Amino acid sequence: MGEIVNLRMARKRKARADSAREAEQNRITFGRTKQERELTEAERALAAKKLDAHRRETDTE
Repeated sequence: MGEIVNLRMARKRKARADSAREAEQNRITFGRTKQERELTEAERALAAKKLDAHRRETDTE
């Protein structure tokens, strides 16, 4: 004979598990701190500045 299951509790348990799974995915997708975002932006700006500094100017006139 099978185990007796309270369907209300089973639905709530499933909803919690789904919510936790979605939260984990959101942490991976959006979970960067402000410091990490600023560091990435600063590195990107520095790389662009270095690239522009090495650009050769040509006269196309």
